[in-house]
Amino acid sequence: MKKIVLLVALLLTFNSGAFAVEGMWIPSLIEMFHSDMKTYGLKLSPEEVYSTNKSSLKDAIVQFNGGCTAEIVSEEGLLFTNHHCGFSAIQSHSSLKNDYLKNGFWAKNKAEELACPWLRVTFVKEIRDVTEAVFKGLTKDIVGAERGKIIMQNIAKLEAAEQSDASISAKIKAFNLGNQFYMLITQDYNDIRLVGAPPSAIGKYGGDTDNWVWPRHTGDFAIFRIYADKDNKSAKHDEVNIPFKPAHFLPISLKPKQEGDFTMVYGFPGSTDQHFASEKLGFYMDVERPARIAMRQASLDLITPAMNNSDEIRIKYASKQARIANAWKKWIGQIGGLKELKALDKKLAWEKEYRAKASEKSDWTRYKNVLTELNRIQKENGIYEYARSLFIEYFYVGPEMLRFAHEFKTLANNYKELEEKGKLKDEIKRLQGKAKGFFKNYDKNLDQQIFNKLTPMYIDFLDDKELLPKGFADSWQKNGDKIYSKSILMNLSQIETLLSKFTEKSCKKLQKDPALMMATELYNGFVTQTNPSYSEFAQQEQALMKIYVEGILTMFPEKKTWADANSTMRIGYGKLEGSAPVDGMKYLHYSTIKGIMQKYDPENPDFQLPARFLELYEKGDWGDYEQDGELWVCFTASNHTTGGNSGSPVIDAEGNLMGINFDRSWESTMSDFMFDESRCRNIVVDARYVLWVIDKYGDAGHLIKEMKLVK
Repeated sequence: MKKIVLLVALLLTFNSGAFAVEGMWIPSLIEMFHSDMKTYGLKLSPEEVYSTNKSSLKDAIVQFNGGCTAEIVSEEGLLFTNHHCGFSAIQSHSSLKNDYLKNGFWAKNKAEELACPWLRVTFVKEIRDVTEAVFKGLTKDIVGAERGKIIMQNIAKLEAAEQSDASISAKIKAFNLGNQFYMLITQDYNDIRLVGAPPSAIGKYGGDTDNWVWPRHTGDFAIFRIYADKDNKSAKHDEVNIPFKPAHFLPISLKPKQEGDFTMVYGFPGSTDQHFASEKLGFYMDVERPARIAMRQASLDLITPAMNNSDEIRIKYASKQARIANAWKKWIGQIGGLKELKALDKKLAWEKEYRAKASEKSDWTRYKNVLTELNRIQKENGIYEYARSLFIEYFYVGPEMLRFAHEFKTLANNYKELEEKGKLKDEIKRLQGKAKGFFKNYDKNLDQQIFNKLTPMYIDFLDDKELLPKGFADSWQKNGDKIYSKSILMNLSQIETLLSKFTEKSCKKLQKDPALMMATELYNGFVTQTNPSYSEFAQQEQALMKIYVEGILTMFPEKKTWADANSTMRIGYGKLEGSAPVDGMKYLHYSTIKGIMQKYDPENPDFQLPARFLELYEKGDWGDYEQDGELWVCFTASNHTTGGNSGSPVIDAEGNLMGINFDRSWESTMSDFMFDESRCRNIVVDARYVLWVIDKYGDAGHLIKEMKLVK
């Protein structure tokens, strides 16, 4: 293992010139790639980028509610993230009376800021290599389940030793498919409040039409604030809490931008799969992704027009529609990009090279057949992976009735156990709260339409109908009609009545409810018929993937190898630049407010604008935020990003905020599997446009005064 780590270090140190664009690098290894960052223009020292001994850029970057990134931009804990990352919070506070989705929201003072006690932000205190400690006690003879058991025991001991207080967490994650392990010591803050958000006509301008597309004209930002107790420590939401004082916050650059400027993305990329074997990549391109795209298209064909025809449904379904549509369009671009770049042919060529390399030395024999085995087990078990993906898409993304009903399974079947453990009241209280929240954002008629559309698709897509519950294919329509017309779980008042006087006798009534019966049948069928075979396959695949990646690190020390994204803090760096992904077309590196007006269409929901915005445009007052008489809206850069980088700061050579990352171009979505330096670009909302919207549109200049502006 020490040999592998040394090879990675040498790779970064002596071949750095090839790494500037591709890769998501671990900040604690900053010394290894800092010199390359300098060649691209970085003016900061390694300690200013990442340090555990003093404040650094790291301390201004947080993971936002476990899925996005955010950055601190004032000494009073003010946060920038994406509008789409804060969308569910904005939606939760919205109603027909206070339609913050449509009209936007701007707190004029701290007392008006809206509490979001369900949100959290996570600071990274330290990233520590613990590979040697995790592998302690292992020998070459220890394999399989015994090896995994020792690793998990070591991880548990190491994590427990770092749990200093309730707000501190120590989690060890695998990197490079289990060849390395790092401990992330983190701290959560849980009193987060909504400070400001533009109307969706700005924050989502372009809607699904422009999503993943360049040129972009979206003001994709929202503003929150972290609160802490009087000692600046993490605390639950309380009115007595005060604004958090950060160790570092990002100044905001108003300086003119030029193509070729250094850019750094600092955030929490979610997941990439650069090491997929050819059979698995082909499975995703030709089978898995197309089916999931079709299912989401069917849902969107029902949800989108319903939202356009009803303000009530629009508010209820805005966040859900956005989540469904985001992956739907991403996957379409992903498949297109992979096919256009002939990714499968490149994978096959690489696998041939890998096998040939493994034949060069006797020490490398164990790597020779690993790809053959990976491709073989994928062919044999793809049916189970496909069934699993379809179940997730149907049960967790499709008709909401199923997953809501399934919430009642524990109460219906474990009454005595809950009572004996003193947890019965808590479970009833949980379900009462769950029901209120569910029906606040639910339309039964629309959900039934989704159920009727997606259920036959789910059945038809499954290759092996034996993986379905017995009789489900013939009975779903009849049972579905019964559920939506008679189920207690489809009626809030009936649920409240049932739970308010719940006894052991009530369990039988709940057990016989048609919604819970169907949800339980589907879920249990998946757990017993699909998941065991998939889990066995996944374990085999994981063991082989570890050997495969070990072979890459060992046999190809000159290859630019970086650990796949896994929702941990990473750095990506490159330049502010455009691209030319389509023959005969060159994309500029920035867009302006002029383009917003060129797209403006009062008849198209994706391109409508508020009257106030139109008035401001006519005035043409760009204030201190213009460049050469123009107001930039967005720009593109050659940073390697993925999901989770939404909301990440894009930082200039001197450590100032240039903009907020929010997307990739459609031609770039395939970068989760294969990166192409000539076409892959991340899309960023310019910080100056963000400030212009806050100042001129939101009339929230008091927020600007909190920030440090660099001219």
